[in-house]
Amino acid sequence: MKTFEGHLLTGSGRYAIVVSRFNDLVTRRLLDGALDTIRRHGGTTDQVDVAWVPGSFELPLAAGRLARSGRYVAVICLGAVIQGETTHHEYINHQVAAGLQQLALDTGIPVTFGVLTCGSLDQALERAGGKAGNKGCEATLAAIEMVSLLPQLGN
Repeated sequence: MKTFEGHLLTGSGRYAIVVSRFNDLVTRRLLDGALDTIRRHGGTTDQVDVAWVPGSFELPLAAGRLARSGRYVAVICLGAVIQGETTHHEYINHQVAAGLQQLALDTGIPVTFGVLTCGSLDQALERAGGKAGNKGCEATLAAIEMVSLLPQLGN
């Protein structure tokens, strides 16, 4: 039996991080976690380019431009969609997740989903460096691992 596994060393490739400016109290913490993860896994912030977009809905478009540029080994997407008094958040969450997944499938570049979908600001803060960890770190770890796994799988 042959087993394929990625490793958690950043390597020499460049990473793009796309961050939603909306709810930046949360998303800046996600970005801090992502950058810290790059450093803790052998990389430097010189290997990272950060693109800020107005909101989570704009993440797929910017991520697509970056993924198709050929400059990056992965694109990490960070945002925070917090439930309000309407169902608006549901439409945003579904479309962003579907857009990012399709982008990864179309480009063959890891595009990771570090978008919080929470019921309150308190829940979002817990997932952006509080008791529930930092989802920016998790999305970055997934990107690092996939970057090393995909070449093992071939075309």
